[in-house]
Amino acid sequence: MQLAKPVGRNAAALKYDMLSALTIYALSGDKHRQRSILRIIALITTRYNWRNNELSIGREEISRLWAVNERTVKREMANFRALGWVTVKRPAARGRVAVYEIDLKQIMIDTQEVWPIIGPDFQTRMSEDSEPVTNVVPFAAKPVGPEVAAEDVWSQVQSILHGRDPELWASWFRHLSEAERAGGSVTLVAPSRFMADYIAQKWTERLLAAYSRVDPSIRTVRIEAAD
Repeated sequence: MQLAKPVGRNAAALKYDMLSALTIYALSGDKHRQRSILRIIALITTRYNWRNNELSIGREEISRLWAVNERTVKREMANFRALGWVTVKRPAARGRVAVYEIDLKQIMIDTQEVWPIIGPDFQTRMSEDSEPVTNVVPFAAKPVGPEVAAEDVWSQVQSILHGRDPELWASWFRHLSEAERAGGSVTLVAPSRFMADYIAQKWTERLLAAYSRVDPSIRTVRIEAAD
């Protein structure tokens, strides 16, 4: 799926498409899903900076918008991070609230099951087959994903990572191996110190979100170097 950045000429249509998918996904679920998704829609429509992909807001303000206490805000934001819908772009510091990033692509992937309900035009528009035809020859084919074993947690995690971003998976995640998984913690091994440090700094939350989908008991992911 190639999801364009919601700015420029077609920005309004892209925003409505994403909000439509979220709304129908909420209505197709139970009351807990409906309430949770209504909350993230409230953040998107009131505070989200589409151009910079930034949600700059503190817990106190979120609790006021949602009419809940800050403990509920903390729990709900943790749920969104586990889904891979929200990541921390810049943590809160003295005198400055946290800045979050919303993964629009992951939201669309997770709501894909309700696209037919919205309509065939929506489904066609949002599918990979609806990408515009151009005279530009792609530089490389889409990286082939990993083989998935039903009982193998790591291969399922790899498949999720590949589905979200095949190029990123091919460049970084495919080189990782799972060394240990116990007590809610996972240790992954990278072939070099540079790769281990870079992935730990940039994509630990994405790895944790993928693990949480396969094994919700996983709470921490650690990256180590093989050398």
